[in-house]
Amino acid sequence: MAMIGNLRHRPVRRLTHLFVGLVLYGFSMALMIRSGLGLNPWDVFHQGLSRLTGLSMGTMVIAVGALVLLAWIPLRQRPGLGTVANVVVIGVAVDATLALLPPGGPLPLRIVLLVAGIVGNGAATALYLGARLGPGPRDGLMTGLVARHPGRSLRLIRTVIEVGVLAVGAVLGGTVGIGTVAYALAIGPLAQLFLPLFDVAEPNPPAAERIEPAPAT
Repeated sequence: MAMIGNLRHRPVRRLTHLFVGLVLYGFSMALMIRSGLGLNPWDVFHQGLSRLTGLSMGTMVIAVGALVLLAWIPLRQRPGLGTVANVVVIGVAVDATLALLPPGGPLPLRIVLLVAGIVGNGAATALYLGARLGPGPRDGLMTGLVARHPGRSLRLIRTVIEVGVLAVGAVLGGTVGIGTVAYALAIGPLAQLFLPLFDVAEPNPPAAERIEPAPAT
C-alpha cells in the first residue's frame, strides 16, 4: 500500500497537530474510562476485550488498530504517517493516563471527566484529521467499505460497524451508559467546530486528502 500525505507543506505544524491530537485522543479516552459513565462504541469494544484478556486498554487499542489496518489491504486503502501513528500513540497515551488517574470519585467529578473527555476527543479528532497525514484505521475501514460498496452510504456502513462493535463490547463487559449516547450526539458537531481551527490545508490538496464533513450518526 502506498502512503498518502506528504510533509512538503508546513511540516512542523502538521506533525505537531498530528501528535498532539493523538496524545490528546488517548488522554480524553482515559477521562471517559475513569468517568465510568459510558464510552464510544469502539472503546466499549476495546474495554470488553481488555477485561476478557486481562491486557491493558492501550494494548487492546493497538492490537485492534493493527488488525483493522490489515483489513485495508483487500480494500486497497492507502495509509499515511498519521494512520500508523494512530495505531501506536493513542494506545500508549491512554495507558499512561490511566496509570496516573485514579478510578472512582463522586458523581459530579465523574460528570466533569465525561464532559472533558468528550470535548477533548472532539478537539483531538480535529487536530489529527487537520494534519492531513492519513485517517485512523477505523475511519479508513469505513471509507474503504463504502468505496467497495458504492450503493451503501457511509452513514449506513458506519452505523452497522459501530453497532456491531458496541454490541460485542457490551457482551464482553465494556461500559455502556449515558456517556455513550452523549458521545454519539456530540462528537460530530464538536469535530466540525474545531476542524477549521486546526486544519492545515494545502492550497490545492489532492482529492484523496480532502476532508469532507462527517455525516451525523
